[in-house]
Amino acid sequence: MTRYRKKPIVVEAFQMTEARRSDSSEWPSWLNDAWNRTGEGALWIDTDDPDGLRLVLGTKEGVHRVSWNDWIIRGIEGELYACSPTIFAMTYEPAP
Repeated sequence: MTRYRKKPIVVEAFQMTEARRSDSSEWPSWLNDAWNRTGEGALWIDTDDPDGLRLVLGTKEGVHRVSWNDWIIRGIEGELYACSPTIFAMTYEPAP
């Protein structure tokens, strides 16, 4: 068996908190662009949330819910996906 290590890549990420959901002034431009899209690469209100606060992402793998404090990551091909704070901390570090 051969072992492999992930190549170092730089991604953009934004932590979605309940406060940041209510005030989008801190959202990066790529996330605002996703809000205005449909389908893959889009961000919209979770229709199953009675309060209309929770968000979902259209990803390559399908629709995924965003939990509070999840990081929304924009990958190297512009794809979006959510990552829990624990996994994010174990996988990513600030880039120069």
